[in-house]
Amino acid sequence: MFIAARAYPQDPDFYIFLCFGQSNMEGAARYTAADTMGIDSRFMVMAATDCPERGRTQGEWDTAIPPLARCRTGLGPADYFGRTMVENLPEGIRVGVINVSVGGCKIELFEKDSYQAYADSVPGWMANMIAEYDGNPYGRLVELAKRAQQTGVIKGILLHQGESNTGDIHWPEKVRGIYDNLIADLSLEPQVPLLAGQLLGADANGACASMNAIIDKLPQAIPAAHVISSEGCEGQADRLHFSTAGYKELGKRYAVKMLSLLGHSQSGS
Repeated sequence: MFIAARAYPQDPDFYIFLCFGQSNMEGAARYTAADTMGIDSRFMVMAATDCPERGRTQGEWDTAIPPLARCRTGLGPADYFGRTMVENLPEGIRVGVINVSVGGCKIELFEKDSYQAYADSVPGWMANMIAEYDGNPYGRLVELAKRAQQTGVIKGILLHQGESNTGDIHWPEKVRGIYDNLIADLSLEPQVPLLAGQLLGADANGACASMNAIIDKLPQAIPAAHVISSEGCEGQADRLHFSTAGYKELGKRYAVKMLSLLGHSQSGS
């Protein structure tokens, strides 16, 4: 059941970013105690599900201590995206993320009008994850985003997905459909940036590296889309997921691009 967030007046200096995708956006690296310490309270997460282990209630804001997706996920790009953002934004600006992601899912799971056919076909382990979003991850993302709009302003969308759609030349158009629905359902300006990260690359022997050529075409389908390079980002032995170091670097790259798009420079750049 959705629990309302604490009521705060809308703050134009509260920048909100929507995150969605599959396991790499969930975060598939183990985090250490050090990764949970020293996090600026200006970096926040709206819980996408209840998480008793963190004392989180769905729909409420909390300091962005990992995990930022569901309770049993790990460190991912959103962690160091947010940390890098607050390090480089004026002190009066806060950053909030909402992360609705499902490991192993195809992009079809986020298609507003046809997700059910895909959701009905997935294996039980994935169905259990989808059930944590009441069976409709896209619906949960929109529901939480509307709640977040009462307290802040959505400034961008972060995507990391594609391993399960490797070779699908229609992927950019499918993402465009999801993006268009988010813009319409949340009454956003059509130029809200969408940042899409490449998959683990060929330089890291990534099993799905061939999909990057398709991901690279996303700006042709969505003028507001930008591709975040994964070149040089370290991977795990499974050849699918980034390592902790890889996620940190990828997250920073998302942030550097977003800072540029929002008119802010990175410190020292």
